[in-house]
Amino acid sequence: MKSTKRMSTETLTLGAILTAIVAVLQLLGSVTTFFGPFSTAVALVPIVIGAAMCGPTVGAWLGLVFGIVVLLSGGAALFLPFSVHGTLITVLAKGTVCGLAAGLVYKLLEKTNVYLAVIAAALSCPIVNTGLFLLGSRLFFMDFATEMATMLGMDISGMAFFWALAMGNFITELLTSLILSPVIVRLLRIKKKA
Repeated sequence: MKSTKRMSTETLTLGAILTAIVAVLQLLGSVTTFFGPFSTAVALVPIVIGAAMCGPTVGAWLGLVFGIVVLLSGGAALFLPFSVHGTLITVLAKGTVCGLAAGLVYKLLEKTNVYLAVIAAALSCPIVNTGLFLLGSRLFFMDFATEMATMLGMDISGMAFFWALAMGNFITELLTSLILSPVIVRLLRIKKKA
């Protein structure tokens, strides 16, 4: 009973710390846009750390926090005038599900090989995040794609517009997650020794 309680306390503590880190990193990321009007999701790394160290539920929570910060910081402001409910659903779902997916992938592969599990979780997080962004764009914003492109001074329309917005961020997010994967492995080893 005591070890279960301790583990639960550790999970809650680490989850709370990572929640703050996700919020701060995404707020900092919102002022550093590299590709188009969207900030790069630098908060995906602590989401993967939380998903691996604390499980899929904490990963989903951290992803939800990431989505909320994106909305509150104006990271989805381009989409709000076209569909408020579509924006809310897309941003919150992509964040929550990418954290959940990272946790599930890690949990599935953890016993096979920790390095493989971490790399797969680090890959799945930006893939799911970007994939759900593109799906949400297709479902809620296709009718407005040309109008959005015009607002940004881009001479494209349709899904090409959303792909153009998503790919630069996706590559940055993917590389960041992969480069920092060894850090995640070290954190996992430190936790297991404690």
